[in-house]
Amino acid sequence: MVARQDLATDPGLQEELLQARRGTAFFARKLNELTDEELDGGSLLPGWTRRHIVAHVGYNARAIARLVEWAATGVETPMYPSVEVRNHEISFGATLSPTALRNLFDHSAVHLSVEWRDLPDRDWSNEVKTVQGRTVPASETVWMRTREVWIHAVDLGNGATFADIPEAVLARLLRDITGAWHARGTDAGLVVRVTGMDGAFGDIDAPNPTIISGPLPAVVAWAAGRGTDGVTASGQGAKGEVPAAPKWI
Repeated sequence: MVARQDLATDPGLQEELLQARRGTAFFARKLNELTDEELDGGSLLPGWTRRHIVAHVGYNARAIARLVEWAATGVETPMYPSVEVRNHEISFGATLSPTALRNLFDHSAVHLSVEWRDLPDRDWSNEVKTVQGRTVPASETVWMRTREVWIHAVDLGNGATFADIPEAVLARLLRDITGAWHARGTDAGLVVRVTGMDGAFGDIDAPNPTIISGPLPAVVAWAAGRGTDGVTASGQGAKGEVPAAPKWI
């Protein structure tokens, strides 16, 4: 039997699907390195155990699959009925047995990949709505998933770092995060520079900015609220220490 291939033919979209699936495989590898007992341990996210991370990533795949189904059928199927339902789902998922929790991740990831595989070119531009209320084309679901699996693989706290994330994903993450700051006006007086990368991000017209600089993985980790290792702060507002990054989600 010949293996079924993605119906999407756009090269850019095919590359994005590849990054999402590689991120899923990387998360799976870090998850499989954990014993059942280690799932009870803390993650890098305050208040969440590793169980919460796995539950979130599993249910996130199901939620994004609902958006892909919406794009395919035209029948509105939201990610979640509400943010409260989403939060309850994660809390419940964290109580599952280790086997059930691992199966949740595995099965939901396969389901989402199949939904993407079977979506024809004509439907990738169909509009759906995120849990935050943004209207986006179905193609955006690939990036939504990509950033979840790569970042949360690090959040499992068992050895993955932002340096493991592909440079293209890191660069897009930084654009997303700084774009969210700018849209909310929370980047006032803050400029971000990446070693070896031309240009800057943030409030580039500020007269006396606080400048955050460092290698791309370290800068993105800082911007995503995952620590300050490897970055430095200079300028009038630095006061000798690296400030916390503004919230981005």
